[in-house]
Amino acid sequence: MEKPQGPERLHAPWRMEYIEKAGQPAPCCIFCEKPRETRDEENYVIYRAERNFIILNVFPYNNGHLMVIPYQHTSDLTALPPETMTEMMQLTALAIKALRRVMCPEGFNIGMNLGHPAGAGIAEHLHLHIVPRWSGDTNFMPVLGNTRVLPESLERTWVKVRAALEEILSEESERTEES
Repeated sequence: MEKPQGPERLHAPWRMEYIEKAGQPAPCCIFCEKPRETRDEENYVIYRAERNFIILNVFPYNNGHLMVIPYQHTSDLTALPPETMTEMMQLTALAIKALRRVMCPEGFNIGMNLGHPAGAGIAEHLHLHIVPRWSGDTNFMPVLGNTRVLPESLERTWVKVRAALEEILSEESERTEES
């Protein structure tokens, strides 16, 4: 049987939720609500530390797009205590180790968009993005079609990165005990 002619179609139904909510004020801060709940896998919370947590971005630029978010609700980086900022960087390094272990990226984009004019989707609660990158991961789809193609589900990515984080923390704990 011959394949029907016509344009190829990519289905990304999860994008509709993002499109429908664009420009609308959020009823609450998801970065405050998600860590209060006890449904880490469902909410894609990968790791909880004392002052910050690591979560998968549900509207990722690439597979494995993580965020480190302080529990403190603020949009002002200068309002964070030094201990919170230090822990953010430690969790960023931990996230990079885990992503290298399970996804083997060739590079990373790491940064914050502070304020709506800077591109922050949720400007009221600052968050640090960690985006794994590979040579050739940008193509015509995001440029012409305003579409990203993600080859792995968020659920599968959560399981892989969570397992890698647990392995890394266990290895670091064993090294500390041996010292």
